[in-house]
Amino acid sequence: MYIGGTGKDGLHHCVHEVVDNSIDECLAGFCTSVQIIIRKDGGLTVIDDGRGIPVGKHPIYKKPALEIALTKLHAGGKFEKSAYEVSGGLHGVGVSVVNALSIRLIAIIKRDGGKYKQEYKIGKPIYAMKTLGRVGKNEQGTEITFYPDPAIFSTLEFDFNYLKKRLQEVAFLNPVVKIILKDEKTGKKEIFHYEGGLMEFVKHINKSKTQLHKPIYFKKKVGDNVIDVAIQYTDSYNENIFGFVNTINTTEGGTHISGFKTALTRVINDYANKKNLLKNIKIEGNDVREGITSIISLKMKDPQFEGQTKTKLGNSEMKGVVDSMVYTALSEFLEENPSIANKIAQKAVASSKARAAAKKARDLVRRKSAIGGLSGLPGKLADCSSKKTERTELYIVEGDSAAGTAVDGRNREFQAILPLKGKILNVEKSNPTKALSSEEIINLITAIGTGVKENFNLDKLRYGKVVIMTDADVDGQHISTLLLTFFFRYVPELIENGNIYVAVSPLYRVRKKKDYYVYSDNELKRLVNKLGGKADVQRFKGLGEMNAEQLWNTTMNPKTRILKKINMEDAVLADETFTMLMGDVVGPRRKFIETNANIAEVDI
Repeated sequence: MYIGGTGKDGLHHCVHEVVDNSIDECLAGFCTSVQIIIRKDGGLTVIDDGRGIPVGKHPIYKKPALEIALTKLHAGGKFEKSAYEVSGGLHGVGVSVVNALSIRLIAIIKRDGGKYKQEYKIGKPIYAMKTLGRVGKNEQGTEITFYPDPAIFSTLEFDFNYLKKRLQEVAFLNPVVKIILKDEKTGKKEIFHYEGGLMEFVKHINKSKTQLHKPIYFKKKVGDNVIDVAIQYTDSYNENIFGFVNTINTTEGGTHISGFKTALTRVINDYANKKNLLKNIKIEGNDVREGITSIISLKMKDPQFEGQTKTKLGNSEMKGVVDSMVYTALSEFLEENPSIANKIAQKAVASSKARAAAKKARDLVRRKSAIGGLSGLPGKLADCSSKKTERTELYIVEGDSAAGTAVDGRNREFQAILPLKGKILNVEKSNPTKALSSEEIINLITAIGTGVKENFNLDKLRYGKVVIMTDADVDGQHISTLLLTFFFRYVPELIENGNIYVAVSPLYRVRKKKDYYVYSDNELKRLVNKLGGKADVQRFKGLGEMNAEQLWNTTMNPKTRILKKINMEDAVLADETFTMLMGDVVGPRRKFIETNANIAEVDI
């Protein structure tokens, strides 16, 4: 319940629970350094220079406070209101849960001139807390090493890059802390320390985009709340607003994000009106957010999160607090910086005009659909007979040849086929008017049924699975990437809801008495070695080369096929990746290719 699963996510959530306690010491002003070490022996160590978990006798349980914090739920420092003004971790819930899920946990504390140690097995102390000796007055901190329980977790491998994403984010949000990540197995080491804080964060996110101005930054304390905001516009057509509460990424938004959006719309409308930029034009929220990258970091005493995983802030009062603060601060900034203000306002006006043009394009499509037939569905769509969304599947297929094979091989009851004419438009480089006027994109939107962006409605989804099925070559992968870019930018809710898949088609058919289908070169080598050298090997160049039965057996039969479900683990990273791979700025893409060339699968 507390870590969200027993797979890779759950394992790494344990790390974040321990790290969050160190960050809470940082938020309280007592910690400047946190080390995370992936150990050769399978464990993981977190070391900080905070005050150290208390070791004195607990007033109720009459045992060292360290033992209570590590073995009892809701017994840690954060449940005493005076201990932390703000906190992100569960302190006393998180570490005790990590302890219960570890075959071994070692705690070493430096505090009040002494050094102390206690070990645990599956949440229970192995021995009473030991005093290891004296340390200098200025030596303090907590060191936690844990070894996850193989009976609980399906994987025990800590992933350096997986941890790096979250730790870098935490460092951006806490400019005073230096975070050091080491992997003893590989020798990798990363240091995250960003004195520029949120300004560096938005610049980092926008490094592959053309930036319209330097980041705007303001910070204000309102009562017990501290609000940090950074804003930067780029020439892109996408909106990226990320919210954090006590360093926790509120991926589902909440009242702080609502307050920010409301203030932003009012400020830019007021400015544009004052400067007479609005001539029979109405600027809406989507217009003022086109091209924005913004971080809203809120530090507050008693956050109320909706859901166990803390992804949405529920404190109703924070909408007004953030709205008022952002409206005042941003209004002042725009008045004092007219060149930046004009760029932002002009972009919003251009967005409004483009939105109006896109609406006309959509209305025209609807009228054409109404004239063309009652269903309004694309002419080339081979629909399925079932109308039960939870069971139906839409296969997006490259070209008429592959589509013809797929239509013949499918299960007509629940599988629909939509062919594409080659590569769709790269929406990362195209404004919405152009994208929503593209015939292939119109067909795609119409077939899926949900609408896009502000008109999106999940209840109108016609297929429970939307499956990208392209050739297993470079062109096929490029088409997959273009489609994923479209889904991420225009219907990200389908990715978040788990509706988007990529079909894995075989690279080879190996025949010796019977047919074997192989999905990688390494798998081919192993199979040929097993069958002997006289096996007949056929390389599939495209889906159209397969007959209907082969395509059904390898790629479409729910009992035998392989589908990759597309998810969005980290919205910040996903945005950076799509911009870098599909955007206009060449430098970061070139660097990515040079760095990863050695692991590329090249089709020759």
